[in-house]
Amino acid sequence: MSSTDPAEYGYPAERARLLADPGATGPQRRAALARLTDDWLAALYRAAGAPARTALVAVGGYGRAELSPRSDLDVLLLHEGPLADGLAERVWYPVWDSGVALDHAVRTPAGAREVAAADLKAQLGLLDARHLAGDPQLTADLRSAVLADWRATAPERLPELRELGRARAERHGELSFLLEPDLKEARGGLRDLVALNAVAATWLADAPRDGLDEAARTLADVRDALHLSTGRATERLSLQDQDQVAERLGVLDADTLLRQVYRAARTVAYACDVTWRSVDRVLAARRHPVPRRAVRFGFPFNGARRAPVGPVAPERRPLAEGVVEQDGEAVLAQAARPATDPVLPLRAAAAAAQAGLAVGYATVRRLAAESGPLPVPWPDEAREQLVTLLGAGEACLPVWEALEAEGLISRMLPDWERVRCRPQRNAVHRWTVDRHLIETAVRAAAMTRRTARPDLLLVAALLHDLGKGWPGDHSEAGEVIVRDVAVRMGFGKRDTDTLALLVRHHLTLVDTATRRDPDDPATADLIAKAVGTQTHLELLHALTEADATATGPAAWSSWRASLVATLVERTAARLAGDTRPPAADPEVTADQERLAVEAARTGAPALAFTAHAEPGTDGGEPMGVELTLAIPDRPGLLGTVAGVLAVHRLAVRKAGLRELDPVGAGPVLLLSWTVAAEYGDLPDAARLRADLRRALDGSLDVTRKLAERDAAAPRRRGISTPPPVVTVAPHDASRSATVLEVRAHDAPGLLHRIGRALDASGVRVRTAHVSTLGAEAVDAFYLTSADGGPLAAGRAEEVVRAVRAALEPH
Repeated sequence: MSSTDPAEYGYPAERARLLADPGATGPQRRAALARLTDDWLAALYRAAGAPARTALVAVGGYGRAELSPRSDLDVLLLHEGPLADGLAERVWYPVWDSGVALDHAVRTPAGAREVAAADLKAQLGLLDARHLAGDPQLTADLRSAVLADWRATAPERLPELRELGRARAERHGELSFLLEPDLKEARGGLRDLVALNAVAATWLADAPRDGLDEAARTLADVRDALHLSTGRATERLSLQDQDQVAERLGVLDADTLLRQVYRAARTVAYACDVTWRSVDRVLAARRHPVPRRAVRFGFPFNGARRAPVGPVAPERRPLAEGVVEQDGEAVLAQAARPATDPVLPLRAAAAAAQAGLAVGYATVRRLAAESGPLPVPWPDEAREQLVTLLGAGEACLPVWEALEAEGLISRMLPDWERVRCRPQRNAVHRWTVDRHLIETAVRAAAMTRRTARPDLLLVAALLHDLGKGWPGDHSEAGEVIVRDVAVRMGFGKRDTDTLALLVRHHLTLVDTATRRDPDDPATADLIAKAVGTQTHLELLHALTEADATATGPAAWSSWRASLVATLVERTAARLAGDTRPPAADPEVTADQERLAVEAARTGAPALAFTAHAEPGTDGGEPMGVELTLAIPDRPGLLGTVAGVLAVHRLAVRKAGLRELDPVGAGPVLLLSWTVAAEYGDLPDAARLRADLRRALDGSLDVTRKLAERDAAAPRRRGISTPPPVVTVAPHDASRSATVLEVRAHDAPGLLHRIGRALDASGVRVRTAHVSTLGAEAVDAFYLTSADGGPLAAGRAEEVVRAVRAALEPH
């Protein structure tokens, strides 16, 4: 056919006019281009003299009428029976002559189905088949057959489709973090949208649709602008093309363009995560059908009178107050009331992450719709739950992404929105600013044993680059921002000052170690002056490493690590002269003195309970209890009481143990506990008191009770955490006792196991300071030998080994 044949005359010119029309953009232009191409190909088909029982069919992106300026035309010539010689070429040649890329095939319906059965990509293209010309029934029959095949084979083909997506992500990365992203192939790109539509076509699952159409339009519009700006059929948004693409789209600048692309990609990626979890549940249910039960009526069962059979209700296991596990996800309990429980989003997120679970899509949606804002300052529980969430490490990421997708993160941390999806135009950085922050927290979670304040380390990791959303030096801006954020979170002045210091100096160690002479005493003096205390130095060292390793491989090396470690070591030596006395124990109150006198007089334990409400909660519901116990000194007291609290599902937040001699009748131990109910309901005070007395007189074996409960509990995969660290503090920590420090992941019965190990070692616990910071326990025990003096070095090491053994997984 000649280039002047009426069947194809004018198409290139009409196409060029359409693409040059400034008023034709977005979906309207893509649809118009598809219609223009449809008319052209239909005319070519008719001019070729196609016989009956043939059809011209658009497939793939062209089948969806989503033609970008440089898109290929995916076309199938469908026929039943023999074709006249040269028919296909009479259709294809004018297309080739026009310069438009063509992906073509000639198939019978049976042949098309055979190819689809063998080639998943071909089957995906046929799912979008659209009739262009010829016999419409032939196209309709093929569409019906292909859809039926797809639905029938979905249990086998969906895992294959998922694996294709994973392979693409490994090759091309995540669209929402790349400086030069592939709009089509990267995770969260246009290919994933095709996969989501294919999943929906199975009728087994569907993607969350909110925002998905807008995200698809954004990505397609950017691709169109990229094609027009470069004149090439490229999918990679290169740095050199971003300014032109932004200008063509009327976007402020290249950074704004990337942020729009990143937001769209995250919407698509999150929809994929939700959809594939739903697919997994459906396929698992097909492999392992839920047993069905017969429900009996209120009269005697005689085999003939049954209620209709129905599926057994899904099992729901408690995770936290208002949160349960169901079908491998964390969901809200039936009694949960998000509208009156502002901490519930953080509690659900922390419980899910600590259990290694995702938060159910419907749960996140409900939390976003119904939860109110957190009080300012935050309640203590909210701060603890945030630290617990961050402390879960890698398991935090999908939970955080779910909360961010529904706007919950920006609601809790308004400053987050300024860094959300913000690109970092630095080859060293591999993440956007917001993702870098959460990645830093993930890495900091593995370093929590290196500091006595893991909570401050994790929060500083999350906030350290917030200043990048503002003009000027981001460390200086960040210091100002974090002071405001820390106060809103409810941190006290001392902790707020520490967080501000960490943010202000989070680059100081690396910069100093690599730019100053490490052998010059002034170098270590400079750092010592900046940090002030050994605790700050430990925190800054861990934050520095977490920040650098989260940046990318080029930001941290063994050489840099060695330089920083040397600088930290020399700075620690400078700070060793700062021997500030530890904070004194609080004064004994009149009520505590009364309990101690009663215990000394009667020789029996004296107890007091005070329930308290969390500040800012509605209605004053009790959220915890202060438990004070005075008892004449005796071995094994700490472990026994801790075991009783664990039996009653009370989590220890703080604990203190001190020795008194109120009436000169011998030492009395005073234990002050701050505990919280694991699932919200506090135990009956009288029952707790009775169990404490039974445990102390030996009639209640709390160790056996805890072991039986652990054996009966369902096993969850949970998360991997850093191993416990048990050390003896330097000799100058106390002149009269040996100080044993324990840093471990909090777990039911943890303090009980430590107490039993100390008791079995034959040492006395003179004083104890127990803290639970998020999901991390940081405890100090002041130990003496039987004669009341510090332990010998060898003896102390024996105790360390005994406590380590007690904390090993069991």
